Amino acid sequence: MTPSPGPAKPPPLPATPKRGRPPAPISQDAGPVHRAWLEPVRTILFSGGLTLDDLVERSGYSKTRISELLRGNGYYPAWEITFSVTHALGLPAPPLRRLWAAGAREARKGDGWIEYSIAQVAHDGHGPPLPYQAFTQRMAGTYADYARAFLLTDRRARYVVREAFDMLWVCWNHAVTSENLHRYAWRLFRSRVMIRASRWQDGRVDLRPAVFSTHEVHDHAAAPGHLVVLTELVDLFDAITRLPEDQLDVVVLRHLCGIPHQRIADVLGHAHAITHAVDHHARAALKDFLRPSSPPTPE
Repeated sequence: MTPSPGPAKPPPLPATPKRGRPPAPISQDAGPVHRAWLEPVRTILFSGGLTLDDLVERSGYSKTRISELLRGNGYYPAWEITFSVTHALGLPAPPLRRLWAAGAREARKGDGWIEYSIAQVAHDGHGPPLPYQAFTQRMAGTYADYARAFLLTDRRARYVVREAFDMLWVCWNHAVTSENLHRYAWRLFRSRVMIRASRWQDGRVDLRPAVFSTHEVHDHAAAPGHLVVLTELVDLFDAITRLPEDQLDVVVLRHLCGIPHQRIADVLGHAHAITHAVDHHARAALKDFLRPSSPPTPE
């Protein structure tokens, strides 16, 4: 008697193809404006699970050239290859083109080179999503006030806000699926301010120049006691930079920019009660920083 066959075995699963390795870290030679578009492009590439091989297939450029572009290595890339790679990732052209052009100027490319490079790509792209437009319009004024406290001039403040909003547009689909859109956008914007802020040798930001734009100093330069007020404000602004990041942000927004607590909570992506608590702890810390130290006890 022939034994009956056992249960049929499922067919073997096809071997999972090995994914290529991600490109190496960004070159130290890439400047901060170059990184403004390169970092979000890399973030979206890696979070989407794509590899260099995928980009080669989608863009038509060689792995070597794409790898150099993603590392910020060698010559600054032309808009044609930059567009091809970012378009393959489904990223919007208008903000990337502005960021790319700013990076080209940082790399000392002339306007003629920039214009010629852009002219090689006949693609204007689409306008920003309506939710993005609503969000950025609501945040623009407060972001500019914060940036001005560190960068001092309206021109520099407006530029860094535009740069951050272009980066946010590039990352918009990623941002809206994050845990907290407001927090995501604030961290992105804050990073652009901080790379341009003046710093002490120990790495802390230097807020002292902002003293001269305050009402007390600017409007009462000839008043008696002006130098005393100036010295006290310098000490206060120096103490603010010793605060933890979240406390520093709340103090700058509330007490330097005059933004109400409820508005600060919305901008930072915090609950209203948390913003109040952070402000309370920050003011207590500043009192400790500014309290005169006790003289040493004589032996």
